Amino acid sequence: MLAGCAVDEASRTLTVFAASSLTGAFTEIAEDFERDNPGVRVRLSFGGSSGLVDQIAGGAPADVLASADTATMDRARAAGLVADDPQVFATNVLTLLTPPGNPAGITGLDGSLDGSRLVVCAPAVPCGASALALARAAGVALRPVSEESGATDVRGKVASGEADAGIAYVTDATAAGDRVERVEIAGAQVHPNRYAVAALERTELARGFVDAVTGAEGRAVLGSFGFGPP
Repeated sequence: MLAGCAVDEASRTLTVFAASSLTGAFTEIAEDFERDNPGVRVRLSFGGSSGLVDQIAGGAPADVLASADTATMDRARAAGLVADDPQVFATNVLTLLTPPGNPAGITGLDGSLDGSRLVVCAPAVPCGASALALARAAGVALRPVSEESGATDVRGKVASGEADAGIAYVTDATAAGDRVERVEIAGAQVHPNRYAVAALERTELARGFVDAVTGAEGRAVLGSFGFGPP
């Protein structure tokens, strides 16, 4: 950690772009980081991983990137946006979410989805790409009524009753509590999403935040939100 380190005024704000599914965990990690580094402010921006990379490529200022899969991080790296080697720091697994009571009788990634109001992530973002891969493996054609920019948006539509089912992460089920029910997807555990983080600027502050995410305390926080080990 960077407790007591000397940084100039311009570098006291650290901007972190992170996948929307990391909202709860990274908010807590950022609060811990600010506590351990007096005078430092962590500014968090959450969204779909691919969209975050597009923003950075378009000139949006960011010091750290955390993506919900390694493919998106590889794209950022190939574009020359990443200063240090990315590190895989957590895993997550897709699941089906339904409103309480599962009124549509969803049983899995199967025929029970036919005719249901299904919401998924857009194919361009990691949760959408993974959902399509699992559907292909199961021999199921997904017919969503909407495609969202992130897993938290899927969770929100299910929790509000706007959808009969949604494909999101196990962490979304944890975050939603009793506002949703979870239906496991067969085979999802075999193909988890692997989250990666990297400093986009070679600064002590950016590297310190990466260390906070990948260290023991950061992993404990991630675990409390339902993320698996890397």
